[in-house]
Amino acid sequence: MLKLGFVARGRRFLFASAAEGIFPPTGMTGVLSLKTVVPKPKGRIWYHDQSAPELDTTSDVFWYAFTGADPDNTRNRWLRDAMTRQLPLIYFYGVAPGVYEPLFPAFAVEWDSEKLSCGLSFSGEIDMPGYASASAPERRYALRAVQQRLHQAMFRARVLDAYARRCALSGLQEARLIDAAHIMPDTDEHLGQPDISNGICMSKIHYAACDAGLIGIDADFRIHVSERLLAMRDGPMLEHGLKALMGKLIRIPSDPRSAPDRERLAARFDLFHSTC
Repeated sequence: MLKLGFVARGRRFLFASAAEGIFPPTGMTGVLSLKTVVPKPKGRIWYHDQSAPELDTTSDVFWYAFTGADPDNTRNRWLRDAMTRQLPLIYFYGVAPGVYEPLFPAFAVEWDSEKLSCGLSFSGEIDMPGYASASAPERRYALRAVQQRLHQAMFRARVLDAYARRCALSGLQEARLIDAAHIMPDTDEHLGQPDISNGICMSKIHYAACDAGLIGIDADFRIHVSERLLAMRDGPMLEHGLKALMGKLIRIPSDPRSAPDRERLAARFDLFHSTC
């Protein structure tokens, strides 16, 4: 967790501050961290309003808002100095309340006092040992890779939060053993977007079984087990953990907006039928 930092040589170091978006880690020189926060829910579901990062195709940068409305305040000057000195930044991007995806290195490469923001590049043209200047396509590719990483991190956080971090098939609630399963893969341009409605919280074994076509879920949220799996005889995990799911309904989120999309379920169930 960011607020805990890490301990080295008997001393605690913090990489970020709970109160500040631009932060110079104590005891370090030439280091600056940035943070984007997702607010905690206040009478609404946070993830319906939190949008995914957008690519600025004209400049190949990710825009980060200044602290306050004065581009010359102390913290913004720290950021401007990092750009002038071409120092790498640590960027903590909020994907859920209190959950961050660390991005490093990031470089401030553009400054816009009117927009009160600076442009960040993840493959900037910098003059530092060990770093080569990047062409525009390389910068765009690096930014798209970061964008995809953030999409997936946000998708996982949203889906697990919607299902209260509980497997929709088994009820398992150990966060280290569950994941956000895509109903339709992201290779499907029409139905594969990383939306909550394209995700179901599953334990890793149920996720693997669905990916292998051994378990399917129809558009009415009912679980089907393949004939191949039903015919097998192999201990309690198979009997009680997988085969016993036949005909049961999955647990769906209490918020209907987060429920699995029936069109996606139907499309995936067709794939299940074709392989089982």
